[in-house]
Amino acid sequence: MSSEPAAPSVSSLFNELSHCMLADRFPLRRRLQKVSSLIKEKSPKAGEAVADVSQRIEDSKTRRQWRADNLPEIEYPPLPVSDKKDDIKAAIEAHQVVIVAGETGSGKTTQLPKICLELGRGVNGMIAHTQPRRLAARSVASRIAEELKTPLGDKVGFKIRFSDQVSDASYVKLMTDGMLLAEMQQDRFLNQYDTIIIDEAHERSLNIDFLLGYLRQLLDKRPELKLIITSATIDPERFSRHFNDAPIVEVSGRTYPVEIRYHDPEDRSDDADQTEAIVAAVDELRNEAPGDILVFLSGERDIRDTQDALQKQKYRNTEIVPLYARLSAAEQNRIFQSHSGQRIVLATNVAETSLTVPGIKYVIDPGTARISRYSARSKVQRLPIEPISQASANQRAGRCGRVSNGICIRLYSEDDYLGRPEFTDPEILRTNLASVILQMLALGLGDIGAFPFVQPPDSRNITDGFRLLEEIQAIARSKGQPKLTQMGRNIARLPIDPRYARMVIEAGRTNALREVMVIAAGLSIQDPRERPQEKRQQADEKHNEHRDKDSDFISLFNLWLAFREQQAALTNNQLRKWCKTNFINYLRMREWQDIVSQLKKSVAEIGLGISKQEADFQSVHQALCSGLLSHLGMKDKEREYLGSRNTKFMIFPGSGLSKAQPKWIMAAELVETSRLFARMNAKIDPAWVEPLAKHVTQSSYSEPHWSKKQGAVISFEKVTLFGLPIVPKRSVVYSKIDAHVSQDLFIRHALIEGDTKLNDKVLQDNQALLEQVDELEKKTRRRDILVDEESLVNFYAMRLPVEVNNEAAFRKWWQKQPDKSVLAFTEDDVYRQQPGQATANAFPDVWKQGTITLPLRYHFEPNAENDGVTVTIPLPILNQVSEKGFDWLVPGLRHELIVSLIRGLPKRLRKNFVPAPNYADACLEDINQFDKQGQPVPLLQALSDKLRRMTGVTIEQEEWQTDQLERHLKMHFAVVNGKGAVIEQGDDLEALKKQCQGQVKATFEKAATPELERKGLQEWDFDKLPATFTQKMGGFEVQAFPALVPKGDKVDIVLVDEADKARAEHQRGVNVLIRNAMPSPLSYLQSKLPNKAKLGLYFNPFGQIKALIDDCILAGIDDLTRRFMQEHNSEIRDADTFKACLDVVRAEINDVVLDIAKQVEEGLTLAHQCQKQMKGNVPLNMVSALGDVKQHLGTLVYPGFVTDLGRQRLSDWNRYIKGLARRLEKLPIDPNKDRMHQHTVEKAEAAYKKACNKFPADKVPAELAEIRWMIEELRVSLFAQQLGTAYPVSAKRVLNALENF
Repeated sequence: MSSEPAAPSVSSLFNELSHCMLADRFPLRRRLQKVSSLIKEKSPKAGEAVADVSQRIEDSKTRRQWRADNLPEIEYPPLPVSDKKDDIKAAIEAHQVVIVAGETGSGKTTQLPKICLELGRGVNGMIAHTQPRRLAARSVASRIAEELKTPLGDKVGFKIRFSDQVSDASYVKLMTDGMLLAEMQQDRFLNQYDTIIIDEAHERSLNIDFLLGYLRQLLDKRPELKLIITSATIDPERFSRHFNDAPIVEVSGRTYPVEIRYHDPEDRSDDADQTEAIVAAVDELRNEAPGDILVFLSGERDIRDTQDALQKQKYRNTEIVPLYARLSAAEQNRIFQSHSGQRIVLATNVAETSLTVPGIKYVIDPGTARISRYSARSKVQRLPIEPISQASANQRAGRCGRVSNGICIRLYSEDDYLGRPEFTDPEILRTNLASVILQMLALGLGDIGAFPFVQPPDSRNITDGFRLLEEIQAIARSKGQPKLTQMGRNIARLPIDPRYARMVIEAGRTNALREVMVIAAGLSIQDPRERPQEKRQQADEKHNEHRDKDSDFISLFNLWLAFREQQAALTNNQLRKWCKTNFINYLRMREWQDIVSQLKKSVAEIGLGISKQEADFQSVHQALCSGLLSHLGMKDKEREYLGSRNTKFMIFPGSGLSKAQPKWIMAAELVETSRLFARMNAKIDPAWVEPLAKHVTQSSYSEPHWSKKQGAVISFEKVTLFGLPIVPKRSVVYSKIDAHVSQDLFIRHALIEGDTKLNDKVLQDNQALLEQVDELEKKTRRRDILVDEESLVNFYAMRLPVEVNNEAAFRKWWQKQPDKSVLAFTEDDVYRQQPGQATANAFPDVWKQGTITLPLRYHFEPNAENDGVTVTIPLPILNQVSEKGFDWLVPGLRHELIVSLIRGLPKRLRKNFVPAPNYADACLEDINQFDKQGQPVPLLQALSDKLRRMTGVTIEQEEWQTDQLERHLKMHFAVVNGKGAVIEQGDDLEALKKQCQGQVKATFEKAATPELERKGLQEWDFDKLPATFTQKMGGFEVQAFPALVPKGDKVDIVLVDEADKARAEHQRGVNVLIRNAMPSPLSYLQSKLPNKAKLGLYFNPFGQIKALIDDCILAGIDDLTRRFMQEHNSEIRDADTFKACLDVVRAEINDVVLDIAKQVEEGLTLAHQCQKQMKGNVPLNMVSALGDVKQHLGTLVYPGFVTDLGRQRLSDWNRYIKGLARRLEKLPIDPNKDRMHQHTVEKAEAAYKKACNKFPADKVPAELAEIRWMIEELRVSLFAQQLGTAYPVSAKRVLNALENF
């Protein structure tokens, strides 16, 4: 009876692990540990678990055994490394790390994996073989597979980004160093490999340095792991030191002697540039044995310039071939094709180590290269042209010793060569380390500063790397230590640059994932758009078909869409042709697609979904902007942009935005060549940026101020992103930013100044008290009555919590206050000293004039227009206000006014009244505003009289300098409408009345009742016209005076603003209506006037006869109506009085008009004779006199003079004309005497005019107007004394009469 075999023990299973595959050992050990626990716990599942792990161990052992049994057969081709294989084997056997140093072409890349296989490596785990470039990984894998006689992907496979051709049977796995780094995230101990070969380590790329540092840490934890580092003969000792003095095996390449020739630029007499120096070197080498020439240049532009220069030389049987990274694959392959004649290859430093150009016999080395270098100052990756290191120069020279003896011409001196650095700085010292730091954080490798790099990077570059990660929100600081955020973890899981990964994650939020994934992938590869040298224009035209005017990113996306469209419609072959026709690199497009498909998988893993809806411009660019926050630019001047941290850059000429030059742009990269250029740009709105950049923006606040509208303190916020003002000025509530300043402003403006919508009674009472004090300060022109503002601020600040700094907070706090008097001011809180009753009397609030009371306003602002006291006059009562009395000002300012007037007198007078304040006191005690009859006395008159009585000194009116008074010592007037708004203001009341005349009239018309608005009356068809009209308007009584105002043969009923004016107009209107109501006396005149008188009237030279007769008739009517009113002691204002007057006038008019006509005819005849007498030649000594006579005659005879003079004055008028005629008779006899009399008259007339000018034209007093006739009598007394005068008259009497005015 057979029994089942006994289950193996756990300890025996542990022993079996050493026969398993390396990749399985760790998980199997973990399982065994769990099984041990189950056994100890006597779990029923223990037996099943033992069986399962046992089976897994068996499977792994079987796989390992299969690999050991199926190792490929190894053959070595005749290469330098083959000769050294035994040394290498011995070193690998004896050491964990071996450095193999040998030149390109020694065979180390292809033969080292075979040497490892021969040693039995690759059985427990694969041999990882890293290459710096994907092309190399693929081509080396093909070569090794070919040498091992195995299909690619079987025993030899390769894995590069988005392409995996590795099987379970693979022993050797070629990969890029970046791919090995990516695998570290899943397999921290790299357990699937038993050997790792790091090839081309001398290139010292970021990935290589990172791997070397990581492996240094890993080797201690994996003692069975072998590490082989291959390098050109550039500083292999550095690697040896890094790995504890690991052995170096030197493998010489196949090289021939190379002659070095130095061409020192200073030896050349002419100032030849680099291109000319290259042409000279080529000419020199053409004299040597035939062979191809390799010329190293620093960039495409140098290659083009040199190509043009060499082609101009027209060398026979010579081909000139450019070689640089941006060339299409077909153009790059030209250098590997066979050719006849000589070939000159113009290459960038890509030909130093990366590509071996066959058949090169000569090298020309200008000694410079474009080297990517990160600037910690400007925070951009620069591509400056720099002198190359000695190592690079040696590499270049070594290129011409491969096929035969070579010559290398260096276009610099030997001293220059010896003074250069020995080695080129590794990439880790020249780059932004963001990607490295992110990977290190994701792998948990600790502090980058403590990481064992071959050469530790510059601390500034590390800082910038952290800054970039903070900018894209990949890390956050916790207790000063950087920690990966969820965003950072997601960014680390995307297989693209951290900036681009940030864009993709943001696109998930803006629903633009499809577009941004494509763009980010496109930015990750070399630009697929090709520009062959000889077809640049055609290429640009084709590329422009996809161009977007606002965004190079969208241009890139459009290219993708066009390619996908063609891909769907065409066969593979046709698609390649389409790419060629459109100058697009087909392989790069496929690579682009690979990255997009990989990204799709990665974004799905982090939970982002792709929207089917098309994204708009803003959504796409907001997402892109999230990764480019430090790559924004604002247009500064001309074509220059201001970038982050005060950098200046220009848009790259190849960009679609280089002509448009938008105000704001973002750039995918900033590269420094001849200057700093922004490549791959888009127009943006800075408003999109702020929500993305809150973690790196800085806000500054200016001009905090109280806003009544908002009920809070507002300030202007300026938001800058790395120094760029993305929000130049924005209003924000300041309360949360600075509560103390906000409360201070709230108290000052809202609570003290009352600029608030709060209407609590306590605040209103406080405001009323402050206004009361302010008004008192304005009146007394002092600023020391109210306590200072700080005292009031402190009053509120002591009672309000600091968070009560706006209206909303105040209301909330106030509702909870039980004691509402807590904020109430007392008089002691606001007054420094209490005002007495005397102050109220000295500065009254109103001005009384008759029955009118006018408000007074006080203002205290020296030199302001309204400084001092302003009388407020409502428009409707403007014409009822007289200017009398206002010259006295208010009592409180009267003393200062008098002192200023005295001090303003001319010195000869002023000296009599010193000290002026004492004289002012004396005047104030004695003078009075009103005389004994109660009439106002002008202040200047009262002052002159008082001072004359005190000192005997007479002060003439014109000596007072009122125009020199300060503003506050003159009364101001403000005319206001019904709403209290000022219509006009000034210091001259009469001028204001004229300015407002139309508005006053409009006010009367508005107030008038229908019976007072009649126009075009030809007869008295109404009952009564009142002498005054009063109506209340806007709280004031509007007073006006109805009158009949003549308009030709008709009259209008008009409200006139002044009584005297109304009386005069009404008289003329009554005369017109009486003339209309009775027969004309014309026929009576014609029958009764003597023929001589008729002729005198008809042929008068002073106007038409009709107008003259009408004037006589109106003068007669006027005389009769005035006599009627005098006899009846009443005005003609009702129908009955009018009818009674009409009867009187009708009965007497004919005789009265006849009498007037006779007198007028007599005077006009004499005036006519005078006119004739003044014609002809005038002697020189009579010119002045005749001029005066003509002017005098014009004042006596003019249209309408009869009515103006009135019947009563016609006899005097005749006498004045006779006097004028008598003067003309006497003039030739004694012109000198006439001149003396004329001078006397002119003196009297000048004094009369001066007196009249003191009054408005329509307000000259009747007593003053009468002096005009007194001057006429003076003329008679001087020029025609024998005619006699109406009363005694002389020049002195005239001047004495004028004294009163």
